[in-house]
Amino acid sequence: MPVLARSRCRALILALSLMLPLASAGAAPNLRFDPDPAWRHAEDVAALRETLEAWLDTHSDLPRNPDPLSISLVASGEAQALHGPAVRGHGKLRGLYDEDRARVLLVAPWRQDRTLDASVLLHELVHHRQAGAHFYCPEAAELAAYRLQDQWLRERGLEAPVNWIAVVIQAGCTSRDIHPE
Repeated sequence: MPVLARSRCRALILALSLMLPLASAGAAPNLRFDPDPAWRHAEDVAALRETLEAWLDTHSDLPRNPDPLSISLVASGEAQALHGPAVRGHGKLRGLYDEDRARVLLVAPWRQDRTLDASVLLHELVHHRQAGAHFYCPEAAELAAYRLQDQWLRERGLEAPVNWIAVVIQAGCTSRDIHPE
């Protein structure tokens, strides 16, 4: 092989060897195997709830709430009638916790075998565990619920679709309409 061809061949091999790590690094970001896929095979919502409660037992300091909890699927219109339109900038309303009636309302369409949908139930279960605790405003309870939801999703290679800046600001319970004098 002539010297010029050999040097071109070496340059090509060097270029390819430098590019391969970059290509493989960007190929599948955050792609992970689910560390606990049992939740996907839950027979019903009660079984899914128990699986998520067990996860919360090991990943949070919040104790289980011994009070009975009902979980229902509702239409978007019914959820909005109970709570109002989309929750203050957090996007589409997907679930609600009604502390007075100890119930979770999951907004249709909702399927227990979809990761994001199951995470909505987990978020509302956090609120059930928080029931009875004093918060300066209702939004103060959201930060812990969103953090646990995000942690559960990250273990499965996803992120909670949350505007963290808005959640943190609202969790601070500050006035919403502040104008300098």
